[in-house]
Amino acid sequence: MRAILWCDMEGVACIENWGQVNAGAALYQEGRVLFTEEVNAAVRGCKRANVDEIIVVDCHGAGGASSFRSLIPERLEPGAEYVFGHPWARYVEPFEQGVDANLFIGAHARAGTPNGVLSHTVSSEAWYNASINGQLVGESGILAAVAGSWGSPAVFVSGDQATVEEVTNLLGERVCGYEVKQGLSRFSARNRTPEEVRRDLEEQVYRCLHRADFPSPYRPEPPVTFRVELATVDQAAVYAGRPGVRLSGPRTVESTADTFWHTWDQFWPRRG
Repeated sequence: MRAILWCDMEGVACIENWGQVNAGAALYQEGRVLFTEEVNAAVRGCKRANVDEIIVVDCHGAGGASSFRSLIPERLEPGAEYVFGHPWARYVEPFEQGVDANLFIGAHARAGTPNGVLSHTVSSEAWYNASINGQLVGESGILAAVAGSWGSPAVFVSGDQATVEEVTNLLGERVCGYEVKQGLSRFSARNRTPEEVRRDLEEQVYRCLHRADFPSPYRPEPPVTFRVELATVDQAAVYAGRPGVRLSGPRTVESTADTFWHTWDQFWPRRG
């Protein structure tokens, strides 16, 4: 079995402040430790389930040179391979050989979600609603659709209560979900201790992969349209003229193609 862990910071236990997830902020190092140790727990769960190849992708855009490099290398769990610095939602090479399971670790809720801790979609300042064929999605939904373009299922999500509900509602009840905290507002949460969360996260990942009763891949019906409402007209203007992409309003951009990957590839070209 080959598994990819797509890992973000905002959905980690005891993280509820931008200062814990933004590079250079006072609490960023604290956030990195919490993030790394929670990812390690998920890797241990994969190892217990005898996953042959474990690929961990750092998906957190912390800013500057730290973007997609927030995991602490010296503290990483052995037995997996770790992807740093790759443009977000662009690492698709493993899908060409086949990926059996995608897991979202430390995931957060989409923009505008009540009680979604640090909720946003891609950019907390630039993006409002995003949708696939009219269905509102957050970052987990985008990643699930990318994987689904190769027939690869999203099988597990950890994050706050709102995030687990969001992903389960989108992908179905067969998705395994583990709530590490309950959001009380966008910037507060009720948490269990990191030690307890790591212990239980490892167990939940193991059970999910050992059971292997996975949901179907998320494959929206073609033609697939990805639509984003942006904050300002100048942010929308940069998409003008791209093949397959159109401005459907002063602040609204749409990309349409036969699969979600082609749709996404038009909209979100390789960066970095």
